[in-house]
Amino acid sequence: MASLKAHLTTIPAASPTVVPPLKAPSRDLHFGRAPFFAAHVACKASGPSSSRQSSRPNGTLGVRAVAVQADSPASVFSDPPLAEADPEVAAVIASERRRQEEGLELIASENFTSRAVMQAVGSCLTNKYSEGLPGKRYYGGNEFIDQSEVLCQQRALSAFRLDPAQWGVNVQPLSGSPANFAVYTALLKPHDRIMGLDLPHGGHLSHGFMTAKRRVSATSVYFESMPYRLDESTGLVDYDALQRSALLFRPQLIIAGASAYPRDYDYARMRQIADSVGAFLLADMAHISGLVAADVVANPFEYADVVTTTTHKSLRGPRGGLIFFRRGEMNSIDMETAINNAVFPGMQGGPHNHTIGGIAVCLKQAATPAFKAYQLQVKANCAALAQRLLSLGYTLVSGGTDNHLLLLDLRPIGLDGARVEKVLDLAAITLNKNSVPGDKSAVVPGGIRIGTPALTTRGFKEEHFNQVADLLHEGIKLAQQVKASSDEAVCAAGGAGAKLKDYMAYVQGEGCKERAEIEALKHRVQALATQFPMPGVGIDNLAR
Repeated sequence: MASLKAHLTTIPAASPTVVPPLKAPSRDLHFGRAPFFAAHVACKASGPSSSRQSSRPNGTLGVRAVAVQADSPASVFSDPPLAEADPEVAAVIASERRRQEEGLELIASENFTSRAVMQAVGSCLTNKYSEGLPGKRYYGGNEFIDQSEVLCQQRALSAFRLDPAQWGVNVQPLSGSPANFAVYTALLKPHDRIMGLDLPHGGHLSHGFMTAKRRVSATSVYFESMPYRLDESTGLVDYDALQRSALLFRPQLIIAGASAYPRDYDYARMRQIADSVGAFLLADMAHISGLVAADVVANPFEYADVVTTTTHKSLRGPRGGLIFFRRGEMNSIDMETAINNAVFPGMQGGPHNHTIGGIAVCLKQAATPAFKAYQLQVKANCAALAQRLLSLGYTLVSGGTDNHLLLLDLRPIGLDGARVEKVLDLAAITLNKNSVPGDKSAVVPGGIRIGTPALTTRGFKEEHFNQVADLLHEGIKLAQQVKASSDEAVCAAGGAGAKLKDYMAYVQGEGCKERAEIEALKHRVQALATQFPMPGVGIDNLAR
């Protein structure tokens, strides 16, 4: 704790000089104590202790509080804490905090960020406008904002072991989808052709998803899209079929990346396919960027021209985006100029400086040995969860996992993801319904997606994920019972079986025969979850 306290004491006076190159990260800079991050730092998660408050007035990061007299000209507005200023919003936040703390968060794209990141995001950086890039702003007063953004850029390149002479990075995208669209805008002309993994096979909306009736994603509205797919017999990307389609479709850009693919990409093969048709290769590593930073999965930077990511999933930062690009010209396009101009002024105005500050913090954390240990545990936990579910007789897409997530196919047991998600939600287990290969509907898909980063952040190990698997199994069996009961109720009323809306009405209604069992499962879930403190800023901070 001593090292953490040292980093949370008074901030020294900032200097307007250029930020120096990064030094090697300190080995003792983590976001918690063992067992990992977990928040086993006094995280019962409240605010700072009284000893910290003495060195950090009013619970701040050492910024001196200035007392303002009630009759002072400066007191145009009072400045009470949130709990006093807006009890309704404070109550919602407190309720969400309890939901997260008392439940099992298994959504693969979610995580718990650190106290330090939250403090940066909640800082005065949010007050400043700074259109443009460091040293080239359209507003004055940005000397310290420039320092923050340059530091974030340096840390981004360092975290992923990139040579600044060969790679650059834009840290201003608001999230992953805007980052992807900025890349398309930079490198393509309207109606140029792209290829991304099909959404029902694990792809992302921003990779060009469309149906026979509608161009769903803006990407498919402004560009022509053809998906590639998995080999349904293996659950793996069908690279041979992708090669054949690319030779016919002749795309200008191919995307390697997914939102629900439990295996590593073969980036070398993707590079070979892109080169065969003269296409850019974009790697979207939004889900796996934390694992890439820790060097525990395949590295897209070895083969891609551009790499995008969010910062709030396995990377454990605030909600933002990054675009990495190779320096120099490609296909007669200056990559740095084109991508920077696509972000601003092409797609955005002023960047969210508080978010960039938080990203800089999480990137420093991502360069530590502790972070690599965390990502290894994420993978180990996912493998343990997969093995336990397989032993219980479930079917997993691709048969297992190489990363932080798995896809459970519910169709062999006569269920779908929407029904199971609802029952588990009532039992304080949060995950999401998800399409699996061969699905016909995204509204009632055949599977659920399960991820391990969030609970690993709280300190869960393999033995705990075995318990999680058993709790999931109980919930799925209850979902089967609810389905049978709702079907019976609809048939008794002269219907032909419960549709999804009938199922939802039944399970939430007073007549649900399984309600007591669902509540009992919820209590067991909460008993497990509350053994593991949640990192971040506590509820009591709303009152200060």
